[in-house]
Amino acid sequence: MWPTTKLYYRSYHYSLKLFSLIFPFPRPALYQGEQALNQLIDRIKINKQKSLLLVTDNVLQELGLLEPLVELLIKHEISHTIYSDVQPNPTIENVENGLNAYLNANCQAVIALGGGSVMDCAKLIGARVVKPKKSVAQLKGLFKVLKKLPDLYAIPTTAGTGSETTIAAVVSDPLNKQKYAVTDLVLMPKVAVLLPELTLKLPPHITAATGMDALTHAIEAYIGVNGNKFTDDRALKASKLIFENLQNVYQEGGNLIQRNNMLLASFYAGEAFTRTSIGYVHAIAHNLGGLYGTPHGLANAIVLPYILKWYGKKAHKSLAKMAVNCGIGLEYPTDSDKANAFITAIDKLNQDMQIPKGLPELKKSDIKKLAKKALKEAHPDYPVPKFMTLNACEQILNKLLV
Repeated sequence: MWPTTKLYYRSYHYSLKLFSLIFPFPRPALYQGEQALNQLIDRIKINKQKSLLLVTDNVLQELGLLEPLVELLIKHEISHTIYSDVQPNPTIENVENGLNAYLNANCQAVIALGGGSVMDCAKLIGARVVKPKKSVAQLKGLFKVLKKLPDLYAIPTTAGTGSETTIAAVVSDPLNKQKYAVTDLVLMPKVAVLLPELTLKLPPHITAATGMDALTHAIEAYIGVNGNKFTDDRALKASKLIFENLQNVYQEGGNLIQRNNMLLASFYAGEAFTRTSIGYVHAIAHNLGGLYGTPHGLANAIVLPYILKWYGKKAHKSLAKMAVNCGIGLEYPTDSDKANAFITAIDKLNQDMQIPKGLPELKKSDIKKLAKKALKEAHPDYPVPKFMTLNACEQILNKLLV
């Protein structure tokens, strides 16, 4: 990579960091505990919203996870329309169908109850409400909405994406076999409601993948060049909570305190990375998801150790601080040793949760195309600690072959 290109990228990163300091990001109100849903209802009534779109997915609806919320809405005579056809990787069609449901019911606000896919779909439905003449594809990238959305109330059912506290939404384009993000300050939910009981029925493999998604958010936020005091604090809190709780929740998922700790970790990691952006782990994971439909958290979990090893010394100081914060590698004297101990701990966490080291769906013939798309996504937007060449990206992808 040419020095002038690197200079341009770093100048771009600096401008984004300056922007985040000059224009403070909005933050959702956080409701927790036994009265959280009642607080949400009170907020809706104060806002005089009498008709809402409830975005979810069919699995959550079949599990009955919507029932407590629906009962409260009915009790308080708040009309609601359920849109439950959101796919695990939400598509443009999902967004458009949700938009039609919103308009047909004359809704005034949106509740998203689900994982990151549901929340991302709900955000984009809101974006299309206020941008009726713009397609989802035309909203791709930074600050293409720039108009106040209908209020969005987010209730996560997984502890991983942190979408309840981010300004981004990821959507899949099946026709072109790609995923891309829409990013704008107006996409931030107004309220995040953390209810650990909603995560109790998560299968262990989903608990594992979403937990590693949150860890990836925390790490990429912390080791990138755009961090600040607030984001560093959130990333460190998130990573510590994850190492203290994720494996136990994976093995025995019924502990509400630990489940709540994972929801908080996801929330904190979301607060961090939405302000600092992400890195090459996400760039590769997004494109694996776009081409093969690989679940995002799983892709992040698999790719994460390879990227951290590739960063080498450029990330050792930051990773060493994360290691100490998590009680890892304390016996080692150098940053490099601590950083390597941290990466080893991630490898072990993956192994203990039966996350593979590679992807069976990955085809060698796709590697060059995947590498090009990943770097096109990452450059110049992602403030990574070290820049990757096409050849280096291809080498990492080759390691994922099984």
